[in-house]
Amino acid sequence: MLTGVGRRASAAHGAASEIRVYTGGMTTRDHALAATVPAVDVTRDASGALPGGADPAPSGTSTVAPRSAVLPRAGGAELSGPGERYAKRRVLGAGGMGEVVLAEDRDIGRNVALKYLTAPSSDAAALARFVDEIRVVGSLEHPNIVPIHDVGVDDANRYYFVMKHVEGETLEHVIEKLAAGDPAYHTRYTYTARVQLFVALLRALAFAHARGYVHRDIKPANVMVGRYGEVMLMDWGVAKLCKAPEPDARDSDADADDASRPARERLFTTRRGAIVGTPVYMSPEQARGDVDAIDERSDVYCATALFFELVTLRHYLGEVESLEQVLRAIQSEEARVTFGTTTHPTQGPPPAEFIHFVKKGLQKAPAARYPSVNAMIDLLEAALDGRVKVQCPFTLQKRMTRELARFTDRHPAVALLGFVSAALGTLGALAWVVAAAVHAI
Repeated sequence: MLTGVGRRASAAHGAASEIRVYTGGMTTRDHALAATVPAVDVTRDASGALPGGADPAPSGTSTVAPRSAVLPRAGGAELSGPGERYAKRRVLGAGGMGEVVLAEDRDIGRNVALKYLTAPSSDAAALARFVDEIRVVGSLEHPNIVPIHDVGVDDANRYYFVMKHVEGETLEHVIEKLAAGDPAYHTRYTYTARVQLFVALLRALAFAHARGYVHRDIKPANVMVGRYGEVMLMDWGVAKLCKAPEPDARDSDADADDASRPARERLFTTRRGAIVGTPVYMSPEQARGDVDAIDERSDVYCATALFFELVTLRHYLGEVESLEQVLRAIQSEEARVTFGTTTHPTQGPPPAEFIHFVKKGLQKAPAARYPSVNAMIDLLEAALDGRVKVQCPFTLQKRMTRELARFTDRHPAVALLGFVSAALGTLGALAWVVAAAVHAI
């Protein structure tokens, strides 16, 4: 099975002498960095230092609430002074442009996730993408999208934003455990549970699409499953407006260090350049770098590729080894989605309706796919309810069984009479056969 593990990579781009960190309105274009909107200007020399060697006071890095050394009793509490607000614990993950760190918010007394911009602060293009991500996620208040609590600059002059820390595991880890045959995971993540999880992911996408954004990097490593079953779609760093009038200028910046990564790793690492996204989960239009053709249906394709892997525990492309093979297969080869090749050794065959569901979502032409993720949600919820679309003998049998059960619920007396009549008829036919056999002897 193909698996993707996020790895840290340098996101070095051209240096810029002036960086504008917006606190007001913002577009998703590079030239918007010079727009006249409320902003905080941080002007640096070529080395990235501020004039006179001064640095701004870290934003949001000092504690505000006093800290009690002992619980207050008869007298007042013993209070400590301010200190570092976010106490870093460990690195949770890293990618081409950012690093996510688990930290304790010492003011509120809870764990949070800090996402740092790892590119140099003088890299205007990287900073623009980082600010874009902050604005995109900040505008998407939804139960299946991780909220942003705060933004700031730390003592090392690194930009960061603060997110809710989701205690749980990535969907990538869940799939790996299922593929390994872990009995506890197979008990928890039945086919029904997996579909429900995927529907929650689609709801996040539907919400983003309604507000004009496509994610462009849907993959198991970017989906978190919380300890209470909550599902969160993460990493909106390459999201963009769906119907932008012109290509995003940032899409023309090549990934500077992509060629230096191992070939296999490049397949599972988010790319930012003429081709944007993670290669093995891209849509055909992403794979050929056709930025103008990318819209909600591109996310439909990527999400369907994820769903196929979630249900079958195999990647729909099979075992591909090079970036060139992957991009060619996505653009020109039909998806390997057949009933005979989708059974994994650690589980039984997936329900037939889900294989039919995948076939449509992985069509090469956007117009041949589902028109929206809402259409996908409707189909999957109907399947969970037993209202399976008839597409083959297996789905016909399931639909008839469901309709017979509904008829029995609505007309129990008639159903019982029919059952008794059918039973008597069967017994009568059996008696006739036995009598005929005896007479023949």
